[in-house]
Amino acid sequence: MQQPITPTPGRRLLAVSDLHTGMADNVPIAESLRPVTDEDWLIVAGDVAERFEDVERTLALLAGRFAKVVWAPGNHELWTPRTDPVDLRGEARYEHLVKLCRGLGVVTPEDPWPVWEGEGGPVAVAPLFTLYDYTFRTPTAATKEESLAQAHEAGIVCTDEFLLHPEPYAGIDDWCRARVAATEARLAAHDPSLPLVLVSHWPLVREPTEIMTYQEFAQWCGTVLTRDWHTRFTTAAVVYGHLHIPRTTFHDGVRFEEVSIGYPREWRRRGHPKGLLRQILPYTR
Repeated sequence: MQQPITPTPGRRLLAVSDLHTGMADNVPIAESLRPVTDEDWLIVAGDVAERFEDVERTLALLAGRFAKVVWAPGNHELWTPRTDPVDLRGEARYEHLVKLCRGLGVVTPEDPWPVWEGEGGPVAVAPLFTLYDYTFRTPTAATKEESLAQAHEAGIVCTDEFLLHPEPYAGIDDWCRARVAATEARLAAHDPSLPLVLVSHWPLVREPTEIMTYQEFAQWCGTVLTRDWHTRFTTAAVVYGHLHIPRTTFHDGVRFEEVSIGYPREWRRRGHPKGLLRQILPYTR
């Protein structure tokens, strides 16, 4: 059953991910999302939709309601579906998404990190784009090739393998390493006296994937290269999605919030135990 956001005075930093508004049954959920105050911010941690027109429609709706919207891309926005008139692939598709967001006033990983100054702040809200590199391997695999082979044998293969193209990089893992290096340099240059809310579609650590039913899928869920970011850099909270397992966990004393809505078959079964919008700050247990 959906739980309401705990009322607190003043502005709120809220979050959601995996709206998947390309699915008709998820559209009313996105349309129901509203701020509690005129100063509320909204983090959207990826997987808005697949087709550009659906991404644009959803982000435009949210940007018109919330004081600020901060977006980090998910794998679904980066797909190139056959039915999408926008047939850009790889980095060119991502750059087009960034252009779309900027036209809507939505903050992207390529923009200055905005500072949220409500209760629990100030914090810099940092949307990240890091992808994955197949290093969250199956328990018995020593290499990427072995891990992928085991996934194919089990019939657990992410659609990314068919619709997410890495151009101009040779592979998604190469694109991931380039994104991680650039992002890490930016984090290292950030003033450590100003805490961060790190926003990534993919979890920054492996542990959240350990409860997934199909461990073969973990290799599409992140990279070991981000394992220590929440401790190396002053971090107030980490926001992510992708797993469709909404919950709050703590790793090395840092709060991690999985904020996904997920597919209709999932939320119909489990409901929305953490509510549709997660309050990141001020933090209430």
